[in-house]
Amino acid sequence: MALPVIDLAAPALQTRTRLMRQATAASVVVALTLVAAKLVAFVLTDSMAMLSTLIDSLLDVCASVITLWAVRQSLQPADREHRFGHGKAEPLAGLGQAVFIGGSAVFLFIEAGPRLLNPHPVVNSSVGVAVVVASMIATLGLVRFQASVVRRTDSLAVSADALHYRGDLLLNSGVLVALVAAPWLGWHWLDPLLALVIGGVVLVSAWRIVLQSLDMLMDHELADADRVHIRALCATDPAVLGVHDMRTRRAGQSIFIQLHLELDSAMTLRQANAIAHSAEQRIQAAFPGAEVLIHQDPSSEAPHATPLERAKAG
Repeated sequence: MALPVIDLAAPALQTRTRLMRQATAASVVVALTLVAAKLVAFVLTDSMAMLSTLIDSLLDVCASVITLWAVRQSLQPADREHRFGHGKAEPLAGLGQAVFIGGSAVFLFIEAGPRLLNPHPVVNSSVGVAVVVASMIATLGLVRFQASVVRRTDSLAVSADALHYRGDLLLNSGVLVALVAAPWLGWHWLDPLLALVIGGVVLVSAWRIVLQSLDMLMDHELADADRVHIRALCATDPAVLGVHDMRTRRAGQSIFIQLHLELDSAMTLRQANAIAHSAEQRIQAAFPGAEVLIHQDPSSEAPHATPLERAKAG
């Protein structure tokens, strides 16, 4: 009687799925709340810095909705038309976020440039300060939650969203300085200047997201440390004489690992299959949810060969 197969990775995958869904939903809720508060604050203060953070929050809503869609799409299981799953929806969402983020920076440059040459005083700054402080508290809570989710899921979409909101913290800090310093010190030029600086920071954030997304879309190999770890997991079994033709890539939450094991040519097919299956289980334990494909190759090396004999045989 065959024993039932227990998928030990299933609970971990379910946890990752739940966390990613919660993170994207929280992002949308926070973004919508901040848009409403900052719109009121901008109308009352007429601050360019406040306008910059309002625009950023409007784009946050768009980016967060894209992330929400991408995460739910990427978590769909493989189907007949998508044998490798839907994981690349995540880097596509990352590129979409980068477009929104870059667009917000360009808009800031256009709006803040003339204000820097012809500064306007900020009015009702106390209202703006209160809104900015509240938004920073809400954003900090969201970023901390997103950081926790990224550590446990390694999601590119959530990571890109978190990077955007970390930029928001910097942006809001600049806005807070402008709202406090401009009225008290009479430095009305500080408001548009900080908006321009923030625009530059936002552009850098967008570029980082583009690079991460392109790496995944172009099937970039896993990190060198991960590849070394995979080889070490295979070499745990002394029957494994070597590993070659390893190929790895990531698509959203899906990791694909292919490699060839070098085994003694005198080994039976059943023995070779058992060794490969054991290596596959060790790799999947280290990389939960990974799809591992192992091919067994006969080696000219005998298991008892010395390193010198192996070098001569090679």
